[in-house]
Amino acid sequence: MVFLLVASLPAGVAGAAGSGSTAGAAGDRIGPAGAVATVDDEIVVDRSEQFATSVASSSDTLHRATTLRQLPDEPGEFEAEMTFELPDPVTGLEVDIVSPGTVESTDGFEETADGTYEWTETTDTPSIRMTVPADRTGYEGHHRVGSTNDSTGTLSAGSGGGYSFVDTGEWGIVQVPQVGLSWRETESVGFESTATVDGPGATGGDIAVFGEVTEHERTVDGERHRLVVPEAADLKESPEDVLETLAAGSDALEVGERPDELFVVAAPTDVEWGPRGLQYGEGDAWVRADAPIDEPDNVWLHEYVHVRQAFAGPQDGVATETEWLIEAQAEYYAALISLEKGLIGFDEFQRFLERGEQSPYANDVLVEPNSWEDETDYVKGPLVYGELDRQLRLETDGDRTLEDVFRELNARADKGTVTESDFLGALENAGGTEVRESAERYTRTKAVPSTWDRSEHEAAFDQPISTMEYRFATESISVGDESWKQWDRDGETTTAVPVGEPVTVPVAVENVGDRDGTYDATLQVDGSVVDHAQGSLTAGDRTTERLEWTPPQQGVYDLRVGSETMTVFVRGPSSVTVSDLAVEPDDVDPGESVTATATVEAADDRPGAAVLPVRTPEGVAAEESVVVRPGETATLESDLAFDEDGYYEVAVGNQKTTVSVGGLPAAQLEEVPGFGAVTAVVAVFVMLVVSLWRRRL
Repeated sequence: MVFLLVASLPAGVAGAAGSGSTAGAAGDRIGPAGAVATVDDEIVVDRSEQFATSVASSSDTLHRATTLRQLPDEPGEFEAEMTFELPDPVTGLEVDIVSPGTVESTDGFEETADGTYEWTETTDTPSIRMTVPADRTGYEGHHRVGSTNDSTGTLSAGSGGGYSFVDTGEWGIVQVPQVGLSWRETESVGFESTATVDGPGATGGDIAVFGEVTEHERTVDGERHRLVVPEAADLKESPEDVLETLAAGSDALEVGERPDELFVVAAPTDVEWGPRGLQYGEGDAWVRADAPIDEPDNVWLHEYVHVRQAFAGPQDGVATETEWLIEAQAEYYAALISLEKGLIGFDEFQRFLERGEQSPYANDVLVEPNSWEDETDYVKGPLVYGELDRQLRLETDGDRTLEDVFRELNARADKGTVTESDFLGALENAGGTEVRESAERYTRTKAVPSTWDRSEHEAAFDQPISTMEYRFATESISVGDESWKQWDRDGETTTAVPVGEPVTVPVAVENVGDRDGTYDATLQVDGSVVDHAQGSLTAGDRTTERLEWTPPQQGVYDLRVGSETMTVFVRGPSSVTVSDLAVEPDDVDPGESVTATATVEAADDRPGAAVLPVRTPEGVAAEESVVVRPGETATLESDLAFDEDGYYEVAVGNQKTTVSVGGLPAAQLEEVPGFGAVTAVVAVFVMLVVSLWRRRL
């Protein structure tokens, strides 16, 4: 079995155009390492050497720690050292250097091809140290980034347009380098990656800052917002106002995708930046420190919207005909949220959208990017998107908005490229055929809508709406068909589940508003929507939806429903040990049932969970699920029956016992190591003796 997982590749890059842009704020989203998914840019897990589960290992996660160091005497370059911690189940590791750079030294690796390094197994903590070019230039608006000369898809030097990343020697804003990983494992292991700056600075994991900084934090509905202000930056707005603006974006967008951490850097303005802001990775971004918050093209909100676009990642992303959605959404919601939060007035909002009626943008076709002026998706795009939002609200009496379509696209982000059919289908599902026909007209032709006036805005946007609340239901989650144990740890619900087993999460939905409406229940895992359900509820009514997730690998995950979270440890068989095994009764007649009872403990200081096979000489007779907290024990029971006379060995984990069938005296075959040749010989010998003895009778 080969399992593929993108190796810590950021979800994408997005940004806002330079302040000299004739069209105002604009952004860019391009793919970082692995923009086109290939084996070279992925983690490849090979289980071809899999053997019987070991219960000795207590580690189930491969860790990669990246340490970044500024090189003040060499501006334009920085150092990155990657150290790996390999758990026992990993028997081989290969590292493919994806980001540009020069490997300076290795420990425990040898180069096997150009840019590919293989673990020599001489240490469990091998490392690679490299120097990486810091400067990236070539911004030309949207995703047209000029020529690229490396496989990362990032902006390459020499193509003009100002910096997207830079290191001046005094300070720097750089990309955390990416690598592709492949490993062989004997048991499923998880993957975790961390990044730190050695010296003054900060990082969110995908973007790093060098130099003295001041951090400002705020937690909003489970999101940790980090605003990092370098000492070299002159922040136009107060940190409190910037954080308040980002919080407004978080509160306003109910679209499912939500990062655990938002990392935003206020970029110093003493270099020539290409964009006004740029979003890169899962939840990292930088914005020019002089960007105001009281304008329609609010760059702080623009970049935040990009963070919430799960469907716009580089691995699958969007099809050509839906490319316009990425920046149109970011521009439209930045302006709409600014209006709704009182940062701008309606006249400013209206003038912002009216740009889309003007030449040359009005004559471009949104589904044909090759026909665009540089910023058509930023100018005509938000006008078309806004008109569809307005029509949808009117058609459904305020019950549905384009946020519902946004949410549906996020929910299918891991199912492949988002096509025009996906977008139009979601739109029709929400608002009917007339809204879909409007979308086809305004995106497939040169037709352009007129910007609506204040009264039309109030008629569509000021309608009463239904208010839905989502939370974990009082009934427990289930694994397979079995109700599952949960407990409280430090005020938060916690559990552990076996890797690869389907987990069903009951979600309580209640309409707490004054009008009937449609609900969208979503289950998020580490910020990504893994399942969702839609339905209708009358005012005051409630229901329960059951959403499902199958964890693909071991690790610690955060499940989220509405504003509630649950910590889930996903573990494998080696996370538990079987300390005792008994069979009752141990002497039965053929066909009679016996009950095997095993006592199970956690193998380390984390909760253990596994599906344990109950083995007999015929093979696996049953599989039993178990969950246990550290320092406690759990029991599992399995009913067995044997049709022939003889001694039968029963084993669970590393414990075994025997049962006598047919009136023979019970015996403990404690010296028999499992189900090898010795067991078979002893069993045959005993059965022959019994047979001869019975014949003499």
